[in-house]
Amino acid sequence: MPRKNLIAGNWKMNNTIPEAVVLAQEISNRMERDWLELVDVAVCPPFVDLKPVKSVFEFDRVDIAVGAQNVYWEPKGAFTGEISIAMIKNIGCAFCIVGHSERRNLFGETNEEVNLKARALIEADITPIICVGESLSVRDGGTYLDFVTAQVRAAYAGMDAADAARTVVAYEPVWAIGTGRTATPEQAEEVCAAIRATVSDMFGAEVAENLRVLYGGSMNEGNAALLLAEPDIDGGLIGGAALKADSFIQIVKEAC
Repeated sequence: MPRKNLIAGNWKMNNTIPEAVVLAQEISNRMERDWLELVDVAVCPPFVDLKPVKSVFEFDRVDIAVGAQNVYWEPKGAFTGEISIAMIKNIGCAFCIVGHSERRNLFGETNEEVNLKARALIEADITPIICVGESLSVRDGGTYLDFVTAQVRAAYAGMDAADAARTVVAYEPVWAIGTGRTATPEQAEEVCAAIRATVSDMFGAEVAENLRVLYGGSMNEGNAALLLAEPDIDGGLIGGAALKADSFIQIVKEAC
């Protein structure tokens, strides 16, 4: 059975609650319901917007999931400023992004922390979207495949095949995030194929064949079709293009 594409919008630190409600409503209004039989769709707003956005989709009875942009692995305690998995689960989050390059580069998130978050999310029956990707210097140095596959191995450390089967990976070349630059379809496919091969080596061909690998480097309505045509790209983790309903909807349409 072919893998079902997943289009996930990462709103990053954008949209107050009223703005988030308007954008969610616009997405809901433009979404053709039969598309959702062909492609899974999720949006990942800031924490304060999660419940209002979820409420819009529930009221409209549209099958669009919500996901968090980050989480902490401990169940509760003296962790000022953090959000627990129980909190996002209570809201109804189906997904949670972990290891986004901005979390790694700006806030020092490590491979070990990504692993702890991913494993705790799986235990709570929330799908982690595990982000991996290289900087421009690593890309230009020619070691990008080794770098990315090492991130994959670290993220999956201590998991078994059943755990790995409940994850999503997003390849996001750091040099193509928010820069307007995009990896060519061939460049993106090379790394996504290497990610799948690494998962196959760790957990077997069946898990790897069913794993969804997203592309997350400035995918937009203009390049989505070419990227999604590649055999090892199963959707997108969308940044800037997810902040406008028209562009996000067009990407969803291309993924059908």
